[in-house]
Amino acid sequence: MNITVQIPTALRRLTAGNARVTCSAANLGELFTALDQQFPDLKPHLRDESGEIRRFLNVYVNEEDIRFLGGSKYAFQDGDEVLLVPSIAGGS
Repeated sequence: MNITVQIPTALRRLTAGNARVTCSAANLGELFTALDQQFPDLKPHLRDESGEIRRFLNVYVNEEDIRFLGGSKYAFQDGDEVLLVPSIAGGS
């Protein structure tokens, strides 16, 4: 089963400039493991020290927030499109 991951501009420097990555994964844990292996510098931007999804990383599957689809237990379907959206904070 193939899923496509859309890499946001802010993280593309960690994926050799790739805007989209296709991989095979059954769930979010497998997806993050595949991305970790292919792009090791991306790992700290996806998971915290305990291996959980970073607090400020939003994950969407086919434009639906994965939290409303069952979170990390959601089973990907062939052709799913995953969008990673890191929150950016700052200002005065």
